[in-house]
Amino acid sequence: MARLPRLMGRGRALEVLLGADDIPGDLAERYGYVNRSFPDSDLDAFVESLATRIASFDKQAISETKRFADVASLPPDFEIAPEWDVCLASIMRPAAQERIKMLMERGFHQPGDVEDRLGYHVRPARALGVSMRNVIIGLRPSCRRSA
Repeated sequence: MARLPRLMGRGRALEVLLGADDIPGDLAERYGYVNRSFPDSDLDAFVESLATRIASFDKQAISETKRFADVASLPPDFEIAPEWDVCLASIMRPAAQERIKMLMERGFHQPGDVEDRLGYHVRPARALGVSMRNVIIGLRPSCRRSA
């Protein structure tokens, strides 16, 4: 979660994280979630060509370039541990366990529709008793009303 707002901005990151929906490739590309979006028929050839090109360069130069990019773009380690702890704690809450159980019964973690379209199989926020207005307002800090 510390990395996503750096990639796509706060509002889009919250849309992705709180919306818990599948994201089409073209939208993911526009949001900066993926580098590129390709039709399935073009993907393998692109990956093969790029991997072959990168593999032809000096290994130490590749490693150092990746390290420099990581330092400039990834959150520091001290931000990751607390988020991981919060994530694990949230998974253990009764509401999350109930949702996970429902998804497992539908085929989560098995090849099939639930894995292919997980966002579709996750219940909408309204089913959880959350006001959609509050969810949307939370995405945009400038839209919050003063008390």
